[in-house]
This record gives sequence, structure tokens and C-alpha cells, in this order.
Amino acid sequence: MNKSQEPSAATGADAGTDAGTVTVPVSREEVEVTTRVVDTGRGVRVSKSVTEHPEEVRETLWQEEVDVRRVPVDRVVAEAPPSRYEGDVLVVPVLEEILVIEKRYRIREELHITRVRKQHEHRQTVPLRTEDVRIEAFDEGPAGDLQNPLQTGGRS
Repeated sequence: MNKSQEPSAATGADAGTDAGTVTVPVSREEVEVTTRVVDTGRGVRVSKSVTEHPEEVRETLWQEEVDVRRVPVDRVVAEAPPSRYEGDVLVVPVLEEILVIEKRYRIREELHITRVRKQHEHRQTVPLRTEDVRIEAFDEGPAGDLQNPLQTGGRS
């Protein structure tokens, strides 16, 4: 430990100070700690050994198995039924959605058809065509029987 004092005046009053002033010395201690390695010559050795010996342990164990049996039902229901117990059997319904398309006939109206036969007179002016045919033959010789053209008229 080191002890240090701050400088102060001698044990009494200084010659240049007032006669009624007393100076009190103030002291403070300080400590400094350090470590060092010291070889003591003592080492530590740890050894471990494991031994086994048989011991019988008895405990009751339970093992469960499940028997799953598929039962075809093929029944249409309005909503999904919950799982249920029948005795010690858990019944789980397996559902599937099916699309149902249904075709129905609905009579919207009827047509009642009656055959009515009427007689009436009809007048209408229509164009009719008539063809006239004229045939002319000429004889080039002087003796000719057909000196004059032959005229015929006809309708078709």
C-alpha cells in the first residue's frame, strides 16, 4: 500500500498567514492489486470406469391394434352424419359428393290443331302468251310451183 500526503505547512501556522488560521493535513490511501502464476507442483488426474451388470425389470405394457372393416352402404343422405359409436366400434361415415342431374318434362303449353276446309272463288288477272309462226319458202327455178310465199299462222 502506498500512503501519500499532500504538502501542507509545517505543524503550525506559516509566518506569512494570519495568526488564527490552522492548516489540517488531508491524506488518501490507494491500493494496487496484481496476480502471478505460482507452480505448486500439484496436478489433478481424473479417471473413470464403467461397469455393467444385468438387472431384470418387469412392467406391464399395452399394445393396441385396430381392425378396420369397410362396409358398403350406398345410401343418399341430406347432410353429413357425424361419427358414432355402436358398442365399442367407432363408425366413421365416408362421404362423397355426387352431382345429380335430373331431366323432367314440363308441359308449357299445348297446341290444338283442327283441320278446316273452306271453298272460295279466287280471281286474278294473269298474262298469257301466244306465239304466231310464219314460214316462207322461195323457189328459185322458172317452173316453180311455189312462186309466192306460203303463209301459215298458228298458236301454241
